[in-house]
Amino acid sequence: MPPDLRAVKAAILGGDARELVLLEALSACGAQVRVFGLPAPRGRGVACGSPEEAVSGAQVVILPVPGVVDEEGRLSGAFLTEPLFVDDDLVGRFPSTAPVLVGKARPYLRKLLSRHGLRVIELLERPEMAILNSIPSAEGAIQMAMERMPVTIHGSRALVLGYGRTGITLARMLRGIGAASVVAARNPGQLARAFEAGHEAVPLATLPDQAAGADVIFNTVPAMILTADVLDRVRPPTVIIDLASAPGGTDFAAARARGLDAVLAPALPGRVAPRTAGEILAKVVLETLTRELGLTGLAALNGGA
Repeated sequence: MPPDLRAVKAAILGGDARELVLLEALSACGAQVRVFGLPAPRGRGVACGSPEEAVSGAQVVILPVPGVVDEEGRLSGAFLTEPLFVDDDLVGRFPSTAPVLVGKARPYLRKLLSRHGLRVIELLERPEMAILNSIPSAEGAIQMAMERMPVTIHGSRALVLGYGRTGITLARMLRGIGAASVVAARNPGQLARAFEAGHEAVPLATLPDQAAGADVIFNTVPAMILTADVLDRVRPPTVIIDLASAPGGTDFAAARARGLDAVLAPALPGRVAPRTAGEILAKVVLETLTRELGLTGLAALNGGA
């Protein structure tokens, strides 16, 4: 049963198609939602003329899944007509008792919110969201690879770097469509789990040799591991799909210099399956708000009213 959020006042700043689905879900639960930089269809929230107006009196502030996209504080927003910067002035208008929900808080945003004594909840750190998001991420990555490869995934040698939540789902899907799935990781426990799942499991230290024999490489490790030295072993038409957060784990300049097709592809859920990604976001936000209400009580979330 959906939670009863009729007493909750929420603000959404920026966002894309995922936040539109979230707006629908919050409104369906009775929440009073004000938005800036996001369309508000009739009966689905109130569009405000400024971000300050949107956050005024809010009991929870919701930022887009990518949060801010650079160290200047520029907020992610597909519907923004001009850049919106999250700075001291704007954050100073956030109600002091309002938790701030965001997919990923970059260091800039985390420090800014901390400076103002605001509590941030990173949704992508919640296992339920990270695991569910791995599904459209993996599907999108495979789609991108298929569009670039001159051969089928079936029968190809597909190298997956990292065996976290996205790596697990991706390797399973690749094996399911007939690829020879190879998982490279540092953690012995992850390698054991990959072997148990039917993948070839190899230490990340063997990456140069593994990369030399791959038809497609998927990176999920948020560190520079596909260095120029490793890329020296890779030959076209091998395709590299890097799913790590920007700047990724690939030396893209070195890849270009070697004629390799390497693409950075973070945040795929919102790009390849926005409706599904929005439903995942809405599910986790509603569960989070329910927990917050249960932990702090409605009066506390309402600023003691």
